[in-house]
Amino acid sequence: QVQLVESGGGSVQAGGSLRLSCARSTRTTSTYSMAWFRQAPGKERAAVAIIYRYNGGTYYADSVKGRFTISQDNAKKTLYLQMDSLKPEDTAVYYCAASPASANTSPANWPYWGQGTQVTVSS
Repeated sequence: QVQLVESGGGSVQAGGSLRLSCARSTRTTSTYSMAWFRQAPGKERAAVAIIYRYNGGTYYADSVKGRFTISQDNAKKTLYLQMDSLKPEDTAVYYCAASPASANTSPANWPYWGQGTQVTVSS
């Protein structure tokens, strides 16, 4: 079983920055692919950034490339999402997700989820 707890959300003006954190607790030493998804009102949950368990490779949605950076501290079992140059369209609830496999961008392939943290960007 994997438990994920996000923190770091909040309100910021356009052009500002936020850093989200996701603390992971597990009963095993298994490694996981980790991801950040977001869901805006009336929209489907979509992958923002992924870091893969096998090679540490990353994926970014086109809308956040060059502005967001996903990283993790394995010793602390913590995932991060550094968000810079934020735009109003980045406003959403951001979710941390984990998968024991090298999952793709579909939320259905991610079995473990945090509770979400709200990010609001004002113009």
